[in-house]
Formats: sequence, structure tokens, C-alpha cells
Amino acid sequence: MNQEFYDQIMQTVGSGSVKLKEAMKKHTTFRVGGPADYFITPHTIQEMQQTIRICNDCKIPYYILGNGSNLLVSDTGYRGAVIQVFQNLDEIRVQGTSIAAQAGVLLSRLAKRALEEGLGGLEFAAGIPGTVGGASVMNAGAYGGELKDVCTSVTMLTPQGELKVLTREEMEFGYRTSAVAKVHGVVVETEFELTPREPELIRGQMEKLQKARSEKQPLEYPSAGSTFKRPEGYFAGKLIMDAGLRGCRVGDAQVSEKHCGFVINRGNATASQIMQLIRHIQAEVKEQFGVTLETEVKTLGCFEGVD
Repeated sequence: MNQEFYDQIMQTVGSGSVKLKEAMKKHTTFRVGGPADYFITPHTIQEMQQTIRICNDCKIPYYILGNGSNLLVSDTGYRGAVIQVFQNLDEIRVQGTSIAAQAGVLLSRLAKRALEEGLGGLEFAAGIPGTVGGASVMNAGAYGGELKDVCTSVTMLTPQGELKVLTREEMEFGYRTSAVAKVHGVVVETEFELTPREPELIRGQMEKLQKARSEKQPLEYPSAGSTFKRPEGYFAGKLIMDAGLRGCRVGDAQVSEKHCGFVINRGNATASQIMQLIRHIQAEVKEQFGVTLETEVKTLGCFEGVD
């Protein structure tokens, strides 16, 4: 343990907000992952800012975590600090048709608040199992909607810990990417411009999309959502199915039989088994169709030696 780092972090966020050797399987929707050296939960943007600066000063690698819905952590864990924004940076402010939400707010909660305010535009996001921060970084989307459609500005922390506000244009949103992702920044708040709409219409659209999601996606198993990005001109799930990989397993890691674009944990999968399956899928699809599947799921920790 780096005692200087630990002491400074304790002074910044308090003893109840720092854990040592925290099992990451508790904090990812895959339900796998070894221990992080430090697990830190800042309560304010200022604490977050100071935490990043201390990490930089003490040369401690760090990773910003939402609710772990798009993350695969290795079985050996992470030799650094995981800084979680979920459950703490969770303020929502509404002014007219504008909603500002901090990074730790779940998209489902934000969509529900918009519904309560009679504001449409976030219906697509109601079933996405992520936080505003992560969704802003990757321009999350579903069922024809994307974050860029309703975002007006993003407040970020640079890797040096400086606050910066970016307009929608400056965010340079693309398919599952943004300007923040390219510079490895940290989103702390996002502002949205929505449209007045009858609550019943909003609710009806949300229920329709949730029904489609539950019918088509393996929500009954731990996963990290869509495992792969959509290759240009193709659909990842269809390529995987056409490659004969539906139901393919490595231990308790499995290609979902319900939707081949999902790798699921049937109960006792390890991160290594999940990674082995991902690499097998990539190799088979490349060999059979000449298409390279890129992972949408982020990885953290060491996967060396995993074939």
C-alpha cells in the first residue's frame, strides 16, 4: 500500500469512502472481477477533482466507474484506484425543458424524472443499464436514439483534474465514442434539452421499448449488455449466430441463445472464461466472414495468458 496516497485520499473523502482490496465482482453487472487496490467513492465533484489530482501526484493509475454495466474486470483485479461515481454524484436539476444530471445518475432514473416532468426525448434511455457519465463518454444509444440527440453540454475533468465545459459540437459524438473518450477525460455532469410531451405518451413509449428489450435480450443473466460494437454493414449478433456460435460456452460463460450479441454469465463464470469466449468469437467471425468484431465492453486489469 502507498501510505502517502492512502493518507491523502482519506483526508479528502473520509474513512468511510475508501476500501482496500475491494472485490470488483460486487460492482460489475457481469458479477466477476478480482480486487482493486483502492476503491474510492467521492461525494462531490470537488472531491472527485482532488482525488484525480492525488492519483496523478502519487502516480497511482485510476479508473472511473459508474455502475459497472459495461465492464469486464480481470480475475486478478486492478493494481490502482477505482473511483466510483455511482450512488454519490447523483444530483438532477430541472429548469424548464432543460435537465442537468451528474455522472452517477442512472439513465433509468433520469428517464423516469423526465417522464414526471412531462419531457420527452429520453425514452430510448430508460432501459439502458448505465450512468449518465459513462453514457456521455460513449454516446450510448438504443432503439434509434442516442445521447447526442438530446445532449447540449458536458462538464468534464481533464486527466490533469481541470474542469472544462464542452458543447454538443465540441463533444464530437460518434458511434460509441466522443471527444471525452479520446482524451481519457471524466464526465461529471451532462445537460439535456428535452421536448414537452404528454406523460402518457412518454410512458407508453418507454413500456413499449422495455417490452422489446425483455423479449429480445437475456436480462435474466448477468452480462455487460451488447458485447461487441456493430461492425459497419453488419449486425454482430447475426454474424455470431451465422458462425454457429449460438449457445457456445467456455465454462459458465456463454453466448446467449436468446441474443447472440450478448455474452452471459450463467452463474459461476470467471473473467478469464468470459475473455476466452470473446476471443474465440472474434477469431471465428474473422475466419468465416473476414469481419473484425471490436468489443463494446471495456476491460480492466491483466488478461495476459488468456487464449
